[in-house]
Amino acid sequence: MTVLVTGGAGFIGANFIFYWLRTHPGDRVVCVDRLTYAGNLSTLTEVLERPEFRFVRADIQDREAMDRLFGEEHPDVVVNFAAESHVDRSIEDPEIFLRTNVMGTAVLLDLCRKYKTSRFHQVSTDEVYGDLPLDRTDLRFTEETPLRASSPYSASKASADLLTLACWRTYGQPVTVSRCSNNYGPFQFPEKLIPLMIANALQDKTLPVYGTGRNVRDWLYVEDHCRAIDVILEKGRLGEVYNIGGDHEMENIALVRRICQELGRPESRIAYVTDRKGHDLRYGIDAGKLRQELGWRPAVSFDEGLRQTIRWYLEHRSWWENIVSGEYRDYYEKMYGGR
Repeated sequence: MTVLVTGGAGFIGANFIFYWLRTHPGDRVVCVDRLTYAGNLSTLTEVLERPEFRFVRADIQDREAMDRLFGEEHPDVVVNFAAESHVDRSIEDPEIFLRTNVMGTAVLLDLCRKYKTSRFHQVSTDEVYGDLPLDRTDLRFTEETPLRASSPYSASKASADLLTLACWRTYGQPVTVSRCSNNYGPFQFPEKLIPLMIANALQDKTLPVYGTGRNVRDWLYVEDHCRAIDVILEKGRLGEVYNIGGDHEMENIALVRRICQELGRPESRIAYVTDRKGHDLRYGIDAGKLRQELGWRPAVSFDEGLRQTIRWYLEHRSWWENIVSGEYRDYYEKMYGGR
């Protein structure tokens, strides 16, 4: 089987590629990535020369380039991770989020119909549901929760989800959608909360926390997310949405303090900064449908996952230091400039 992974040089996409090649020997994986600021080809170093793997630098909005690739590879499955995904950046420049997250998804759906791809899977986010009150811990997002996006980023993902599901309704196109809680783990771009705090702590920098730090997120280890998508591809019902949650909600400030403790850094480095515009209060995922229908549940506890993640950033300083310095941008040209 040939699996086309879009956005595969990003955090979750790359981890999915590693997972798939490890657990599905004999399959071919084709990775498409535009290598924007968050796409880092050095992340894929260990698989770049493997015969069952192909990397293609392309923009999923580029219909001609994507049509050519589909014609060459005829993928059996497309898993769409490609997305602009940082809320702060979406507030500053919403248009690029609409182009990539909505129009790019539209191109992929069109080509999947043209080439009769057996499955298109849209990787989405719990942020499409908006937020929950801090004082109602009994409430969680289910797949039936109305979409109430708070940011241009989450609005663009909600739009892509609706387009995907409309293709099922209108064309009978074989699609599934998953909405996950906050991921963490190896290779996460150091603008997100956990890697940013780890990198700043290791460099003895200030640890910036929005507002009071009381915002709550549900944390999901990235490999558990990859396993969940695998299960959905194998056993999920077409035209359905599946929530994927780590079942571990935590206040941001408690998480930052925990990282300080693990790294032996003083909490005095924490600095409260002006809150993000429209900052969601709490995310809480009910993944009961995925557990009951498909038998999935998280395998990695938060304590274990956080320790593994911190250890990875300690052992791979050159990876994130190159990102902080901007040197990672030169990697593609070094690897492929003459090819």
